[in-house]
Amino acid sequence: MTEFTLPKLPFAQDALQPHMSANTLSFHYGKHHKAYVDNLNGLIKNRDEYKDMTLQAIVQKSAGVAEDTGIFNNAAQVFNHSFFWNCLSPDGGDKAFRKDSQIGALVEGSFGSLHEFKALFKAAAVSQFGSGWAWLVKNGDLLEIVKTQNAGNPLTTSSTPILTIDVWEHAYYLDYQNRRGDFVDAVLDNLINWNFAAASLQGHKI
Repeated sequence: MTEFTLPKLPFAQDALQPHMSANTLSFHYGKHHKAYVDNLNGLIKNRDEYKDMTLQAIVQKSAGVAEDTGIFNNAAQVFNHSFFWNCLSPDGGDKAFRKDSQIGALVEGSFGSLHEFKALFKAAAVSQFGSGWAWLVKNGDLLEIVKTQNAGNPLTTSSTPILTIDVWEHAYYLDYQNRRGDFVDAVLDNLINWNFAAASLQGHKI
């Protein structure tokens, strides 16, 4: 029977300061993310139809199934958080963006420029009502920006997730209070892991 574990962070808990504090990560990763992992294991423990499935497969199988809403919510949030941590790097942000890379060319071809991409992505993240996520996805030959509510993610669509930012309040409230836009700016400008985005284009799975 599959039993999921909390994945290790790809950086030290204090590595993203001052843009994301160690205090935020201790709660967000150590409590919220861990709770989703623990809840998912409990929910699928006696469900043979989910036996030996990957996390992504569980998300896709449980999506839209009323009696499995709890399984979907927790599995999707385990995926979303694991993906989000990989989207962050202390060496990320504008300084890591390369126009001559595949991901750089796609960003500029899809949105016109890095600046325009960030403006559009911030608009999506800030306008997501309540809890949710903003995503950069690949759809066909172009990149698109989408937003999802609560635990929603692109695994339930034909799009491929490339990057995401968590806009649940617990992602930013200890550091930014109600200033969601400042949090999104800080992540986009300083932390976005463009190397991970490039790997996501090539089908890399977390």
